[in-house]
Amino acid sequence: MLDKALSYANENRGRFLAELKEVLTIPSISTDPDHNPDMQQAAEWMASQLRSLGMDNVQIMPTGGHPVVYGEWMGAGKSAPTVMIYGHYDVQPPDPLELWTTPPFEPSVRGENLYARGAADMKGQVLASLKAVESVMRSGTMPVNIKWLIEGEEEIGSDHLDDFIKNHKELLACEFCLNPDAGILGEDLPSITTGLRGLAYFELRVYGPVKDLHSGLFGGTVHNPAQALMELVAGMHDKNGKVTLPGFYDKVRKISKKEHRDFLRLPMNKKSLLEMTGVPALWGEPQFIPSERIGGRPTLEVNGLLSGFTGTGSKTVLPAWAMAKISCRLVPDQTPEETIKQMKKYLKEKAPKDIKWELEYLHGAGPALTSTDNPGVRALSQAMESVWGKRPLFPREGGSIGVVVQLQKHLKADSVLSGFALPDCDAHSPNEKLHLPTFYKGIDTLIHFFYNLK
Repeated sequence: MLDKALSYANENRGRFLAELKEVLTIPSISTDPDHNPDMQQAAEWMASQLRSLGMDNVQIMPTGGHPVVYGEWMGAGKSAPTVMIYGHYDVQPPDPLELWTTPPFEPSVRGENLYARGAADMKGQVLASLKAVESVMRSGTMPVNIKWLIEGEEEIGSDHLDDFIKNHKELLACEFCLNPDAGILGEDLPSITTGLRGLAYFELRVYGPVKDLHSGLFGGTVHNPAQALMELVAGMHDKNGKVTLPGFYDKVRKISKKEHRDFLRLPMNKKSLLEMTGVPALWGEPQFIPSERIGGRPTLEVNGLLSGFTGTGSKTVLPAWAMAKISCRLVPDQTPEETIKQMKKYLKEKAPKDIKWELEYLHGAGPALTSTDNPGVRALSQAMESVWGKRPLFPREGGSIGVVVQLQKHLKADSVLSGFALPDCDAHSPNEKLHLPTFYKGIDTLIHFFYNLK
């Protein structure tokens, strides 16, 4: 059956590509209300695909925003595992349009790449999953039960997905989730992401005088809020890059020897990061290698600063206020709620009495970690080794994916995170692209994956 499914996928590559191009023409931009009809069209397109596969109970289910597409096939029986397949049909805005070589919603193949908004993130990944399931279903019987959760708000924070999952726990119950919204580290570097850092995002405002003042008349006698803010922010790290919020590391899970060996295998070394970023030197906790700092250690970063006069020329002003956007990336077993308390405690202890401050918590998500011994991870690892001829890498991503934490919280279901987009796919940027040879390898990998779950 495996060989028959792989042959089916190979014989139908032309049709698979044509269908991918079809869905890429739909400008399903979730952040723009003008594109709400396109969002509905994209949801209906996904639902039609599920029906064509023979999925049951296919529904376009409302949320407080854009709908969720659901479908299931439970024909493998109660003794077989149930795998949820996650995806999203929304895309980022294509701006700036003038930087695209070809129009963002007119898919174009140039060389080995397919260029279009959403090609990599993540309509191409959804299509790989759909076509792998189709190849298995048309070649025999799917060995596991399948549920689909395809949302339309990932690019705007999945604001309504948490409530949706919480309110449909019985419908969505599964052993684990296959989430191809990550990617691999290179064309010849198959990868399975085993960890995601969480997030606690703040806006810190510091206030001084009731209005902007003349810096010549009041400088030296009124504490400048911009200076006070910079002093507070600078004090949030020590000289070795360690975060100084009280208790910040109390619950940070240590990196095991096995995890350290997996980090050592990753291509994110000093040389590659210097070339990628263009910085003169790396920075951070010296006792950890760069890949561990990115995936296995918590951080605090300033994302933006604003105060006073920033226009062309000069204006000698002592500003009335200053603002910083600050994000903390969290690792197991930290929580956003504890990080809020730690940030407030730091400010209460360190803020001078001659200014006032306000802290607003804007957004957060918990970290996630999936064991390499998870049955889904093992099955995908074996599948990648069959297709690529090498053991995959097991990176931890520095970013966050909300649905992974939500599924753990509400369904007690871990996620198997991968995908087949490459690091240079330009997701969210002009000329987003999908490397087609890797896309086809991805379909073959997922076919192996489903048979490995028997």
